[in-house]
Amino acid sequence: MNEKSCSFHNEEELRDGQGERVSTEYSPSYDKDKSVLAFRGIPISELKNHGILQALTTEANGWEPRVVSTEVVRAQEEWEAVDTIQPETGSLANSEQPGQLISFTEALQHFQTMDLSSFKKRIQPTIRRTGLSALRHYLFGPPKLHQGLREERDLVLTIAQCGLDSQDPVHGRVLQTIYKKLTGSKFDCALQGDHWEDLGFQGANPATDLRGAGFLALLHLLYLVMDSKTLLMAQEIFRLSHHHIQQFPFCLMSVNITRIAIQALREECLSRECNRQQKVIPVVNSFYAATFLHLAHVWRTQRKTILDAGFVLKDLEVLAKKSPRRLLKTLEVYLARVSKGQTSLLGAQKCYGPEAPTSKDLTFTGVCDLQPQSSEGTG
Repeated sequence: MNEKSCSFHNEEELRDGQGERVSTEYSPSYDKDKSVLAFRGIPISELKNHGILQALTTEANGWEPRVVSTEVVRAQEEWEAVDTIQPETGSLANSEQPGQLISFTEALQHFQTMDLSSFKKRIQPTIRRTGLSALRHYLFGPPKLHQGLREERDLVLTIAQCGLDSQDPVHGRVLQTIYKKLTGSKFDCALQGDHWEDLGFQGANPATDLRGAGFLALLHLLYLVMDSKTLLMAQEIFRLSHHHIQQFPFCLMSVNITRIAIQALREECLSRECNRQQKVIPVVNSFYAATFLHLAHVWRTQRKTILDAGFVLKDLEVLAKKSPRRLLKTLEVYLARVSKGQTSLLGAQKCYGPEAPTSKDLTFTGVCDLQPQSSEGTG
């Protein structure tokens, strides 16, 4: 279990010029006379040698990877060794055949029909407060979630306790769908291998990076790539993650954002919106997407690099919990413009002049490339 937090180093030390020390728990081996900027441009696959990616892996929150027997490992190796690359059919008529995409709804229904009682015992639906904190929350905090929505909330938190089971065909199809949608591949891939590092996982086995968010992290990625409204956004953020200077581990960032969504739900930051919509899962999904969009905006406009990840995630969590409605509104505006072909996160397809209307929080229009420019505020 990875006990490292996603904070890289002491912010004060970094700003005082002691940038060579990337973490209090490990020190990357490189010439300390060289600037810390030497890290910029290092391929994502090599960053793990410096401890950067390990720092992005969130702490376990009561979730342990499933213990796999020797027989299961042998069977998995035999399955992966078989040359069964098949073309994508695009049909979901027979969900048991390999090579077919899976929708978010189908994957969610899989969990709704499972016995998750052992996982449900682990969840803490809300944050326990005592003393003045409890009184302040009672008087000034968000409203409690309606009674009729608590079962749906508990399902979300329970899925976050479930690990990735490579022997479950539905789990495998979720991984395959995420891979195909992000890369544009028409073929199946092995469930373990270096190709997962290209997607921004820390290693060859995606299961090792889900601690703190469980299978909910994969469901969120699935939602992002299978919803027609957010697919373009997902692909553009994925492209940004491979920028030669501003690169970052896409899937690890996504897992951290899922963790933020889990905490926001438990701290009742999303209760008002859930009560308003009389839904929980769609609200959590949109909150996840909105938070990811805001991260991409900050990352691109403020020219962040992997060394800034700890600071960015910390600030992102504070903002997301404080102003969830603001983020959701920004996502709504952005997606409406994308649907009309009026804006693009990276400006790769559309380019507009400075007179084009912009959102209060996100100013994507007028952006034609990723060349260095003056930093913009996050709104």
